[in-house]
Amino acid sequence: MSPQETIVDLLSGGVREAPAIGAPDRPWMTYLQLGSQAASVTAALNGLGIGRGDRVAIVLPNGPEMATAFVTVAAGATTAPLNPAYRADEFEFYLSDLSARALIVQQGDDTPARDVARGLGLMVLELVPADDGPAGAFQLHGSGGEIGGHTATGFADADDIALILHTSGTTSRPKMVPLSQANVCASARHIATTLQLSGADRCLNIMPLFHIHGLIAAVLSSLAGGASVSCSPGFNALRFYAWLDAVTPSWYTAVPTMHQAILARAGRNADSIAQAKLRLIRSSSSSLPPQVMAELESTFGCPVIESYGMTEAAHQMASNPLPPAVRKPGSVGVAAGPEVAIMAETGDRLLPSGDTGEVVIRGPNVTQGYLDNPEANATAFSDGWFRTGDQGIIDADGYLTITGRLKEIINRGGEKISPREVDEVLMDHPAVAQAVTFAVPHDRLGEDVSAAVVLAEGAQATEREIREFAAQRLADFKVPRRLLILDEIPKGATGKLQRIGLAEKLGLGQ
Repeated sequence: MSPQETIVDLLSGGVREAPAIGAPDRPWMTYLQLGSQAASVTAALNGLGIGRGDRVAIVLPNGPEMATAFVTVAAGATTAPLNPAYRADEFEFYLSDLSARALIVQQGDDTPARDVARGLGLMVLELVPADDGPAGAFQLHGSGGEIGGHTATGFADADDIALILHTSGTTSRPKMVPLSQANVCASARHIATTLQLSGADRCLNIMPLFHIHGLIAAVLSSLAGGASVSCSPGFNALRFYAWLDAVTPSWYTAVPTMHQAILARAGRNADSIAQAKLRLIRSSSSSLPPQVMAELESTFGCPVIESYGMTEAAHQMASNPLPPAVRKPGSVGVAAGPEVAIMAETGDRLLPSGDTGEVVIRGPNVTQGYLDNPEANATAFSDGWFRTGDQGIIDADGYLTITGRLKEIINRGGEKISPREVDEVLMDHPAVAQAVTFAVPHDRLGEDVSAAVVLAEGAQATEREIREFAAQRLADFKVPRRLLILDEIPKGATGKLQRIGLAEKLGLGQ
């Protein structure tokens, strides 16, 4: 059997009448229906002069229509999903930077992207959900006239770009990451293999579908495994357990802050937990505190699989395996798709197991390079390896532990401190539910250690008590000099806690 190297290949691998994409309390779209929709959407786009390689921005709310729009548009063009919460000036930047040819919005959705796109001369395509069809069924209605002039029609080839996403841009201008059909399909296959997905599996997606985690780990990996995915309207801890009851998924994937919010409501939803049929829970996109992993496993009675992903790798790079293989709390597991190694800071050699350095990867899911950014590409690749910007260590068993982002490592007067190490100590305090450690400017040391924590519901502790707790477990120079107790720690668009820029957000200057 030939490898599945395009999205259309993935769809053809599913059982025709089996469920593919759905939503809580809505009828399922089958693999046959999804394949037919991919053909009709590709034909409709071709009729408007949009074909392979043309960039189509998508601004839709989370749900099955967003999932099917991504899959079916990517079958014959290049998708560029954008965060619906962006403001007009942000849409103007991203749509211009992408050189998008068209924008897809939902009919009746009053998004500022619509006017921005028209001002840039883009065609605006209205997605109209099929009220009498299965979840995710839609039609596209174009406005603004035909684009014309394009000849590459039909379904995409393996080398065509399926997806373009921007990096987060926390420290610099966001970079465009092009991912080919072969890239995204390889990553989807890797995840399906890691999780042993089959037609018996059903994913409950609570991740945003403008982000690599939800698009590949939830949606495309399910299709690669012949499984199904039920798409919620977005994460909502108050509704999660009702979705769990309605969908009866075998797994879900999320970022650590979502897992923590789910656990916070577990005591009020004992019946749902008792009835749940979860085979596994997956965590990715930021480090999962071992304490949260243990509580999830105790609560739901299934293994928690922590994986390591990033946009430039079409998501998955490493993962803890399913039982009976060993899972190591605090580790992101073994290479799970691409090759993974540790490189010296100088970029001229790979390091042996046990040495700390920069995590590097190479493989079929890894981008060939950033778009229109030769400077970034010159520093991102060394001898064929992509440099992730993460610091880590691989043990003798091949398990990778991430010790931090290189840009997030705190340099306190020459002493290098891993924020994650401090986080895990703070999380051991019985009153602490969330913790994030970060650098603050210091006029003499350059940087000093600070941390923000959220207390568990009903718990009490003072900043001094938590600092004293940390001081008993950490070397003095690692203990946060400033510790803030907050009701909520600011998060990024995908729910991740972000260290870079947090000092400024919290008003902690010199």
